Amino acid sequence: MPPPATLSASSSFTLLSPSPSPKPKFPPFSPKRHSFAINPRHHSLHSVPSSTVRCTVIEKETPEAQRPDTFLRANSSSSSVRARFEKMIREAQDTVCAAIEAADGGATFKEDVWSRPGGGGGISRVLQDGAVWEKAGVNVSVVYGVMPPEAYRAAKGAAAADHKPGPVPFFASGISSVLHPKNPFAPTLHFNYRSPGAPRQWWFGGGTDLTPAYIFEEDVKHFHSVQKSACDKFDPTFYPRFKKWCDDYFYIKHRDERRGLGGIFFDDLNDYDQEMLLSFATECANSVVPAYVPIIEKRKDLPFTDQQKAWQQLRRGRYVEFNLVYDRGTTFGLKTGGRIESILVSLPLTARWEYDHKPEEGSEEWKLLDACINPKEWV
Repeated sequence: MPPPATLSASSSFTLLSPSPSPKPKFPPFSPKRHSFAINPRHHSLHSVPSSTVRCTVIEKETPEAQRPDTFLRANSSSSSVRARFEKMIREAQDTVCAAIEAADGGATFKEDVWSRPGGGGGISRVLQDGAVWEKAGVNVSVVYGVMPPEAYRAAKGAAAADHKPGPVPFFASGISSVLHPKNPFAPTLHFNYRSPGAPRQWWFGGGTDLTPAYIFEEDVKHFHSVQKSACDKFDPTFYPRFKKWCDDYFYIKHRDERRGLGGIFFDDLNDYDQEMLLSFATECANSVVPAYVPIIEKRKDLPFTDQQKAWQQLRRGRYVEFNLVYDRGTTFGLKTGGRIESILVSLPLTARWEYDHKPEEGSEEWKLLDACINPKEWV
């Protein structure tokens, strides 16, 4: 896991007052005790009336018939960083969804618009079982309000020790996406970018990473080159730093291997100018389509065998293992009773586990596994 004390590779919340504390414990469910739960992994956060707080339960979001112009409060300035970040992630959602639909050639996204009683809302889009895509999800949200200290401790863990009793203000905004193609020669993509938070404490986080079942070096080099190009426009140290961070975060400890072939990942980034980091997050989000869609166009129609499909399903099993066992936002959402469709939207429709499966040394499958065990420098 990376060093910063944040919740997830895809977490999208910001809270006040970081400092060290013991890992939170979650007591058994009691229907008479209600509190507050946040699912930072998939931008779904809800508040519930609270008395003696002993556990976290979720209040359903409110479905909306139309997308609002903004999820921010009516008196918010359109020139604020929050407003411009929301504009960016909603434009990125539209751009990515249009590219995914175009690559599929027929399937379209199902859209759910929702609001949160405590403030804000989101737009969830899922395309499922298309010609090219097994499952593709692209979600955005902008949520804010206050949470009880118990939820704050659960969300921030070691960062919550010295927080004073009482409600904690938060602001959370981000885009999160996982794209699972059907063809085993076409890689899975995950990306998310998250916003700054409350006054006096803001940060940016996010990343884009590639998870193929088979290695086409030209594809992986192209993908990493686009990530490096986006980083180099702002700081030449970003790519090597965030590439290593990505390799370290997406590590499946019980397998001693990475989930895929990496990309970039960063979190708690606030040691640069805020406007620069907003521009950097925008550049990264805008790089998703050129980094990924050309690979899909080259690989989506390649013929494959049942054995190659089975290997893809085994690698999808690794994807599931990481998300359910190690991804901090996903596990937190499951422990706190979050909206299950949002929490598990990143999982593929199908996956496979075989007892003691080992690819033949020197095979294409072995080469992929070796690269997951021993991360490489692609550019």
